[in-house]
Amino acid sequence: MFGLGFQELVLILLIVVVMFGATRLPMLGKGLGEGISNFKRGLKADDSAPPLSSASEKDQA
Repeated sequence: MFGLGFQELVLILLIVVVMFGATRLPMLGKGLGEGISNFKRGLKADDSAPPLSSASEKDQA
């Protein structure tokens, strides 16, 4: 899709390690994982909620 090869991925990984440091990478991964799981949980909670009535339905009642 983006045409990234092995060398480009290694270079990107090295840049990330230099920018954030090796000790902060696990914290960043944990935060990203928690954010994704919270987002998915929020989407599931919206599916189970009753649909909201629109303003036009309130005006007719």
